[in-house]
Amino acid sequence: MQPVIPDTDSDVPITFGFVLLPGFPLMSYAAAVEPLRAANTITGRDLYRWWHAAPGGGAVTASNGVAVVTDVAVGEGRLGADRVFVFAGGNPSGFEDPALSAWLRRLARGGATLGGISGGPYLLARAGLLDGHRCTLHWEHVPAFQESFPGAQVVRSLYEIDGARVTCSGGIAALDLMLHLIGRDHGPGLAAGVGDWFLHNQIREGLSPQRMDLRQRFGVRDPRLLRVLGAMEEALETPLSREALADIAHVSVRQLERLFRDGLGTGLHRHYLDLRLDQARRLRRETSLSVAEIAAATGFADADELSRAERRRARRGAQAR
Repeated sequence: MQPVIPDTDSDVPITFGFVLLPGFPLMSYAAAVEPLRAANTITGRDLYRWWHAAPGGGAVTASNGVAVVTDVAVGEGRLGADRVFVFAGGNPSGFEDPALSAWLRRLARGGATLGGISGGPYLLARAGLLDGHRCTLHWEHVPAFQESFPGAQVVRSLYEIDGARVTCSGGIAALDLMLHLIGRDHGPGLAAGVGDWFLHNQIREGLSPQRMDLRQRFGVRDPRLLRVLGAMEEALETPLSREALADIAHVSVRQLERLFRDGLGTGLHRHYLDLRLDQARRLRRETSLSVAEIAAATGFADADELSRAERRRARRGAQAR
């Protein structure tokens, strides 16, 4: 590959601090650190440096069991950093560390740009660093995050840069974020060169959607069915009636039922119920909401109704096996 020399006179490397929490997503971490290495290799210059920290220091294990040896424990040492990114996966809502929160606030006061990747924004929000800021995080964490931190302005995008706060939904979106930052730091030519290095031939914008569109996710093309599927996902707390959904599709209820059976192989009611139960499961895992509060947030009359629906689905699953 022909080296792409940055259009800059600065010889001062930009330093990243990567804070890894137990169970951090290795895909997101690799997608963030590897572009920095590639930028240095392609140009033959020390454009970026980085260090690692974890609560308690030592080795920290990713979600797949791979361990990364960190340089310092959270709060220790005097390593400088221009940007500090927190990586968290699994159930970030269950991780509380007052020392980490205090350290992040201290770094912010010192002028560092603070970032969170995948579930990392949880830790920034818990430290009070996302109030009034636009932010994003992995779509699976969004409902619980919004319940816990109403002061943050959640955008369902790949990544968000709002002043000195950088958040990213995780996965390979971290690669798009880093290419954007490399382009901003050293010009679009280097960003394109790093993208080519990783066979990433299209750098996605931050506002690109996180998830595949409904057509791809469900393998359906009928616009009537797609409209109803979208409406269902937007109305989990107050489920729409069959009649209201049929009006959205501009068909009768009977026709709509046929569209679901033919397009998805399941009934309208079953699909909607599964969406709500999936949401309830995420809220159970990622929040401290009571069962009654989760039931209300997913359109069930009370905790008993939710529990009965969960038991029925579990029995269906057992019978299918």
